[in-house]
Amino acid sequence: MSTAAAAERLRVIKGHLENGKLDANKGEKRFRFTLKSHPLLTEADRIFYEENGYVVVRNLLPHQLLDKWSQRFRDICDEKVDKGRITLMKDLSLAKTGVTGERLYNKIQDFMWDEVLYEFIAYPELCDLIECFVGPNMNAMHTMLINKPPDAGSETSRHPLHQDLHYFPFRPADKIVCAWTAMERVTRDNGCLVVLPGTHRGMLLPHEYPSWENGVNKMYHGIVGFDGHNRMHLPMEKGDTVFFHPILIHGSGANRTKGFRKAISCHYAASECHWIDVKGTTQQSIADEVEELAKKRGVTLDIQDIWKYRSRLVRGNEINL
Repeated sequence: MSTAAAAERLRVIKGHLENGKLDANKGEKRFRFTLKSHPLLTEADRIFYEENGYVVVRNLLPHQLLDKWSQRFRDICDEKVDKGRITLMKDLSLAKTGVTGERLYNKIQDFMWDEVLYEFIAYPELCDLIECFVGPNMNAMHTMLINKPPDAGSETSRHPLHQDLHYFPFRPADKIVCAWTAMERVTRDNGCLVVLPGTHRGMLLPHEYPSWENGVNKMYHGIVGFDGHNRMHLPMEKGDTVFFHPILIHGSGANRTKGFRKAISCHYAASECHWIDVKGTTQQSIADEVEELAKKRGVTLDIQDIWKYRSRLVRGNEINL
């Protein structure tokens, strides 16, 4: 993409931000992205989320549970327990090095049926906060435990700037939220999250694999033309949780330390959300890729059925999802 085209995309997003500024005199009407307050999500926090598309709640998850879930991750990687429906993903830079276990896998997905890791998804205080964003009926739609490896010099441990809605064939976007918890201290050195505040008020943009010299991990799609723009880094302490909107542009840097950086996350959606047809849209490429991967594993399903298979009701009533 040309510099001019990238600049035009950013101009469009900035226009959406300007058009969506909050009016402090409108009371509850100013809250589009949140539904209610909570002792851990004050009105000031809600206003911050409305303006920026993310908010951090400090020390939400107990350290002993995070340690328990870290051990579960290692046991799954070492094949000490049945992985069930969990998908294990290998970092591009490590796949051919001969390492095994925890050192080989940079991520596991779809752990909502694992009895131990489900404790994170259903943690009561976490779900109470999720209810402030999506309401009382909530489904877990996408789960990840991320094990960002020390970068081998290839910078494949980076995650390109992207919007999570790119992957989701359900709407509305405003009734979807991610909870992302640091399982240990997260810093700029080990690849903390970076966000472009306010971009949640924009639109879903086209994504593709970035043209990185040493390649890019599977499914790590990125927005074209945003690599050089200013970002807000989000260092976090163990147990801190950031909640963010699925249109917020975000990514993460390379892990330049010698240790792994773990985080655990779940995307929740109101079970009132509805399925959409992504054919002919910017999301068709990811749908085709996911459907092709499922076919290689002996399963012929369309993208909606794949996501239905991955979804689990966490609280309230099952309605559409």
